[in-house]
Amino acid sequence: MSQVIKVLVVDDSAIVRQALTEILNSDPYIEVMGTASDPYIAAKKIQQEVPDVITLDIEMPRMDGLTFLRKIMTQHPIPVIIISSVSDRGSDNAIKALEYGAVEIIAKPALNTKQFIEESKINICDAVKAAAIAKLSKRKVIQPIAVQPKYSADAVLPKTNYPIALTTTDTIIAVGASTGGTEALRTFLEAMPPDAPGIIIVQHMPEKFTRSFANRLNEICRISVKEAENGDSLFRGRALIAPGNFHTLLKRSGARYYVEVKDGPLVNRHRPSVDVLFRSTARYAGRNAIGVIMTGMGDDGARGLLEMKEAGAKTIAQDEKSCVVFGMPKEAIKLGAADFIMPLEQMAPAILNIIGKKFE
Repeated sequence: MSQVIKVLVVDDSAIVRQALTEILNSDPYIEVMGTASDPYIAAKKIQQEVPDVITLDIEMPRMDGLTFLRKIMTQHPIPVIIISSVSDRGSDNAIKALEYGAVEIIAKPALNTKQFIEESKINICDAVKAAAIAKLSKRKVIQPIAVQPKYSADAVLPKTNYPIALTTTDTIIAVGASTGGTEALRTFLEAMPPDAPGIIIVQHMPEKFTRSFANRLNEICRISVKEAENGDSLFRGRALIAPGNFHTLLKRSGARYYVEVKDGPLVNRHRPSVDVLFRSTARYAGRNAIGVIMTGMGDDGARGLLEMKEAGAKTIAQDEKSCVVFGMPKEAIKLGAADFIMPLEQMAPAILNIIGKKFE
């Protein structure tokens, strides 16, 4: 039997607390053990019973969420999911929260459309399940059985035979990550030289937060990093991060690589989806691509990585020891999709070595 995940909801809005409680309690594997309107009340409840996961707002009275998060992570680490507004300020603070040790970011549910509410349920419940098995937590739960509909990449990009005849030899690096991926991507991209091959990334993250994340990486990396916009070119020294809530595909016109940003259904319960990115990379870059799958829960990207391998690309999966959640890489490895399995710190040097051998 799966262990029920106990969640403490911390938010100053009574409406949001009620909405989150209803969303989380709708999942049979999750139970809201309590709610708190500010960190002081939350601290008292934690003293009485330690939750498996905390959902935390950032902007609250008496003590802000970032200060509370730092106290939690330094005194008694508990997996924390930031549930924040999608304002520019909220997005920037949420990225800081990831640096302070938060496991995931989720956009506050806007209870205005049926589709948004249903997708919020999927995203929030999946985030809680991923946080509960993150390595910083001492509590472990068995991964629950998914009950929501699950679309494949066929819903966005039909599969074709690979590879298409190529007219360029430029290497493209396609990367997929989820829980724990923000820090993994920082480590990976910081190790890339200014003339690194073009990199296209799907990190499961809500809309607008990806822009703050890309801006932060652009400040600290030697390569240029930006949130992808439809039609953006992909070239050496540039990394593009798929915008939250939109699928991002690699395309090619002659020798020019560019990206297509488009709407579509959730694929593997995500939008953007790693499988969609990897399939498009297999189609348009083929053997001139390198696929990388990093830490994250679920199996998004596993089949896409296999398609890249079948198209002639070199493929890499992050090893279990260096993953926050060994889900996505594990599923890719089980399918035989990974040519190499390695620690996070070895990925960038290994890729540069592969590219160097390619031109020897």
